Amino acid sequence: MRHRAAPPFNQADPNLKGVEHGAKFRVAVRTIEIYRSPNGDRWLLARDPETGRVFVRHEPNLPSGGQVADIEIGAFLIAAGNGPEKQELLRLIGTLV
Repeated sequence: MRHRAAPPFNQADPNLKGVEHGAKFRVAVRTIEIYRSPNGDRWLLARDPETGRVFVRHEPNLPSGGQVADIEIGAFLIAAGNGPEKQELLRLIGTLV
């Protein structure tokens, strides 16, 4: 099974949404999908436009009951293993140079 490569980082994600908190409007974290596993887990490259923070967001598949985790890019890259989600992030970074 072949997985779709992530689109360019500046391409709009159709899932972008704003979150309203009372009278203030907060801009949602921007994301692009890095990788989707056969079991439905998703890894996204994410950026908080208010803080500029860039990180990897892991969204486990719904049946697993897991929680969404935001992982600093450095921690994600130095973590053990060389799974397809890490390979795809490295490929995406490589397209920037």
